[in-house]
Amino acid sequence: MFIQTKFFLQRDNAMATATTQSTTTITNGQIGQIQDRLATELRESGLPADGVQEVLSAPGGKVIKEMASVLRKFVEMAADTIMIVRTAYPNRKLTPRQALEATGRNLYVNDQVLASMPRGEGDKAEVVFFKPNLSSRGGYISDDDLEKEYELRGFKPADPYSLAKVNQDDPAFADDHPNGTHWKDADGKWCFAAFLRWSEKRCVHCFRNERAWFGYWSFAGLRK
Repeated sequence: MFIQTKFFLQRDNAMATATTQSTTTITNGQIGQIQDRLATELRESGLPADGVQEVLSAPGGKVIKEMASVLRKFVEMAADTIMIVRTAYPNRKLTPRQALEATGRNLYVNDQVLASMPRGEGDKAEVVFFKPNLSSRGGYISDDDLEKEYELRGFKPADPYSLAKVNQDDPAFADDHPNGTHWKDADGKWCFAAFLRWSEKRCVHCFRNERAWFGYWSFAGLRK
């Protein structure tokens, strides 16, 4: 039986870095750049002219509105995302338990989930931490939606070995930036490794996850 944990923790010192947002709107120069780049993509697309004309003739200009909506989504994501980059040199010869124990944290783990932990590849990893905008999601996010956030940024979830090494090298990092990553086990169930300070103790949790992540988490990714 898999143990499930509920990460609905209240933290006054959760990551809340302020950013200064520009008050100006999109400029004519930026619009020109978008038009030029879009024109290049369209010329190379090989789309049939008849089909394109049918779409353009549809009432309401739906396709144009959707294109603008996609751009808005990426702009908002870039504006609301705070990224931190750490370089790690993980020892992938360790067992999953040894990799977590090396962090010096209190372990709260399920052995079956621990055994499913991806080992990752390479002697060096550039781990990027990001926080998705959850204002439209009620302040939390499911693992399925989190995976989409990774994809939008061109990331894949960081392997737990690389993430553990970041937290080993800087034990205080998770005090202000509770962080985690996720993967699917052989049964297609979401699992996670999460590093945080809880009840004044530094700890790492490794379980299956059938609940949502709250907005204070920073998620670890690797560039594809």
